[in-house]
Amino acid sequence: MKKIRIGVSTRIIHSENYIDDRDTLSHDWASLLEKINILPILIPNSLLEIEEFLDEIELDGIILSGGDNIGEFPLRDKNENKIMEYAINKKIPVFGVCRGMQIINQFFGGDIIRTTDRKHVGKSHSITVNKEKIFSFLDDDKIMVNSFHNNIIIETKLGKNLKVIAKDTNDESVEAFVHSNYPIIGIMWHPERMKDKNNYNFIKIFFNE
Repeated sequence: MKKIRIGVSTRIIHSENYIDDRDTLSHDWASLLEKINILPILIPNSLLEIEEFLDEIELDGIILSGGDNIGEFPLRDKNENKIMEYAINKKIPVFGVCRGMQIINQFFGGDIIRTTDRKHVGKSHSITVNKEKIFSFLDDDKIMVNSFHNNIIIETKLGKNLKVIAKDTNDESVEAFVHSNYPIIGIMWHPERMKDKNNYNFIKIFFNE
């Protein structure tokens, strides 16, 4: 069975051992995608002609990965906004994770709330999901997810044509949304760090359908 090709955006890090910035991606992503027969292709941040690169690698979908706050590395912000424009023009599915979800929200005119209480950092919690096709494999409307973010999204800060499909059971912050017109989804948790059946199915269903 031929693997589908998914481009994955990379985060930027400063390293004390090098004078230049580095693009990185957690090993967890490759492990997860390999298990569901997806070929991951890393997308660099420093390309001048990102559209030409994306044309050449002929992607079936794109994952906007987590890490880095928006505004921390303008190069990455600019790159991922160009990726969004390209994906919409080419009708390529986009799956945003944590920061990736925040980028999608801002791309469509929404905003985030920056918090300092760390209620969503390094903690697991339950979310309540809508009865959407993407969640059809679930036995319950509540599932446990991880949480590694200071920034949150609330319903009044959603971008245009974004529809809430999951909320935090405790504070009702938005944990997942889909776009009404494009094959775009955003989730606030990190599926690559959980590696359970729910997250395998979630990503597999989205990119295969």
